[in-house]
Amino acid sequence: MQNFAWTPLRQTCRSLPRLVGKNNVSSIFLRPKSTATGVAAREISWTEYFALRRRRRQFQSASTIPCAMVGFLGGSFYFGSLQTDPTKPIMARLGIDPMMFYGGCTLLCMAAGYVVGPSIGSTVWRVLNRKSVAKIDALDRQFFKHIARNRVDASLQSATAPVPDYYGEKIGSLPQYKQWLRDQAKYKRKATLPEE
Repeated sequence: MQNFAWTPLRQTCRSLPRLVGKNNVSSIFLRPKSTATGVAAREISWTEYFALRRRRRQFQSASTIPCAMVGFLGGSFYFGSLQTDPTKPIMARLGIDPMMFYGGCTLLCMAAGYVVGPSIGSTVWRVLNRKSVAKIDALDRQFFKHIARNRVDASLQSATAPVPDYYGEKIGSLPQYKQWLRDQAKYKRKATLPEE
């Protein structure tokens, strides 16, 4: 009876491919990463990179207002439900009216939603574009290295003449990047050459 129960299991185990190689190490872990995926990864061009960057910025901007509204509504629901006594100030020394204090706290909740909104938008964008996130991050690092290498030294700026677009935030295409390079070179010439 016992032999009968184990016979199908033995036959099944014999028909499975052998996964354990020498030294009891699985061959799955020995396979190089380059052969793990049969399709070569397609590179992203700079034009596509700038389009994806612009789209990420739009997601960040679009999520700011709804998050601020959620913060405002959440704060107003919470602080509106608290029992208040207008005759007892919140802080005895300062004498702050409870309604004013709760109103200020509600506005702080709205400001917190406004600040957190771009992070939520960026996270949503990363989830929707998860296939190309690693490539975008690599291009981000490369792009910001270009920006750091080609921008004007910040010590050359003055209060009346700041460096134009120091972080390259307004760059949205290759022609804008070339214009940014020209603006940086023009500013550097203007700042380093003596005035006549």
